[in-house]
Order: sequence, then structure tokens, then C-alpha cells
Amino acid sequence: MAAIAPPASPDAAAPAACAVTIEQVRFDHPLPRIARRLAAGKPIRIVAIGSSSTFGAGASTSSASYPSRLAEELTRRFPGTEITVLNRGVNGDELGGMLARLDSHVIAEKPNLVLWQLGTNSLLRDRSVPAHAVLLREGLARIKAAGAEVILIDPQYAPRVLVKPHVDDMLALIATAAKSESVGHFHRFELMRHWYEDEHLPFATFVSADGLHMNDWSYACLAKGLALAIAEAATRPTATATGPQVGR
Repeated sequence: MAAIAPPASPDAAAPAACAVTIEQVRFDHPLPRIARRLAAGKPIRIVAIGSSSTFGAGASTSSASYPSRLAEELTRRFPGTEITVLNRGVNGDELGGMLARLDSHVIAEKPNLVLWQLGTNSLLRDRSVPAHAVLLREGLARIKAAGAEVILIDPQYAPRVLVKPHVDDMLALIATAAKSESVGHFHRFELMRHWYEDEHLPFATFVSADGLHMNDWSYACLAKGLALAIAEAATRPTATATGPQVGR
């Protein structure tokens, strides 16, 4: 997998600023533990595990990766809270490899929130999608047992992914796991498809020249969307035993 891409030509036209709405990224489930830490003014520690999309392949610098941009976005939203986002992306990694390093790269960091980006490399290598279900459930159980909340991030909408025959199966597997395990699901594939099909942005705006990896613009937009979704889920009024949900 590619590492960090060279910067774009200074003559290239800058794309329009990214716009993301909460309707596009809202999680089905709130983040009550993050909410409590925010309310108490306690630090928040986030670990992002995944493959090259997490590492930042296609970005001009490591600071343009989505975890780095996310730290900036969340700090801007919650200026009184110490927020750390650790990047534990490994180029080319698959679900089995992520599970093998889950203890050392994720749980050992004592995170409050884990962002788990997965699925792309398994599609590229034509792995059996159903076989991932057990591994995904195992990983989620281990993360939740460590006391962290979880957000799953599905594959990117990019030419080299779209030609693979089991994209829909992988998307469905991740969506099903998120629903059954009551964890967050960031629909990266749908957000990027929106850019292409609804906003009519060319792939060159948000995908690197290799037809696979994201770029500075799309990593920044991914971080913006994640920050919006996390902030909403962590400040969402929740139902209590004594009455209906506030604001509903």
C-alpha cells in the first residue's frame, strides 16, 4: 500500500470547502461515557486503529491524516477538554492483523473511545466476507470489556474498491455488527458516494491518483464529519427512567 503522497501541484485548483450535515453522519447510538467525561472536564483519549486510511496513505504529510485532523476538530469543539487522538493505522492491515495487535496498540493505551476502520484490504484481496463476522465480534467484545466505546468506519468509495464483487456484503456485515453490538457506525462509503453522485465531485477531488487512497481534502472532510458525529452523540439528550427523551 502507498505511504504518504507528494503534495499536489501548486497550480491545481483547490476544491470547494467540505460541507457535512449531521443527517449524513449521525450515529444510531449516543456516547454516554464520552458525555460523562466531557461533563466532568476529564481528558478524553481516542485510539484510531485501521489500515492505510488511518495511517494516512495519500496525505501530503502525517499531520493531514484523519486522526490528526480529528484531534484538531474535536479540540476546536471542546476547547476546555484535553483530547488526544492516537494513530494506530498500519498500511495493508486486515482484520486478523488488527486483532493480533489490539492489546498492544489499542487496549494498552486505555482509550475512552476507539475508532475502528476496517474492511477495505479484505475486499481488495477477495477474502471471504462472512468469515469476518466472528473476528469483528471478538474485537468489539475485547474493546468494550476494556471500558471503551467504539465507532466502526466502513470502506472508502473509490474506484479500486468499487470493482470488487463483495462490497455490499462487507458494508452489510459492518452495519449489522454495529447494530447488534450497539456501537457507532460512520458510513464513510455513503458519505463519499454522496460527494460523487450528488455533489458531482470527480474522484480526483477526494481520491489519490492510485484510485484507492484518500487525500488531504477527503481526510479533512472525514475528520470534520467524525467530529460532528462524535460531538452530537456525546451531547445528545438521553432517555431516563422517569420520562421521555428531552427535546423529543
